Amino acid sequence: MTRKHSAFTLVEILIVVIILGILAAIVIPQFTEASNDARESAMKSDLQTVRSQLELYKVQHLDSYPDDFAKLTSKTNADGTTTNGTLGPYLTKMPTNGYNDKATVEIEAGTDGRGDNSHGWHFDSTGGTFAPDDNATHAAW
Repeated sequence: MTRKHSAFTLVEILIVVIILGILAAIVIPQFTEASNDARESAMKSDLQTVRSQLELYKVQHLDSYPDDFAKLTSKTNADGTTTNGTLGPYLTKMPTNGYNDKATVEIEAGTDGRGDNSHGWHFDSTGGTFAPDDNATHAAW
């Protein structure tokens, strides 16, 4: 008694693999672009949030910006001290820069030290400029 074996031929399997490869080549770049768009959108949102909270801090603290960003996440007094503070907190935590995964802030007066990737964020305490401190090019600046 003979049995009939049915199976895919090598040519049929090769055609399926080629079709899957073509589909992957079309779809994967779209996922990469969507990921970059999401990262840029999160960056814009984080910048807007921190910038608005910096301005609120400045209004409530005798027209001066914080000299330490830990003050944005704790209660402070109008003179900037943290003992028995009644103002704030302005942020629950510093956001993480999605391009270098750092949440630290470099504070410099009157300089533009952005882009050296040493911190997550850069803050010019003289001009009040808050920006990403990574080496990526952003539309969000």
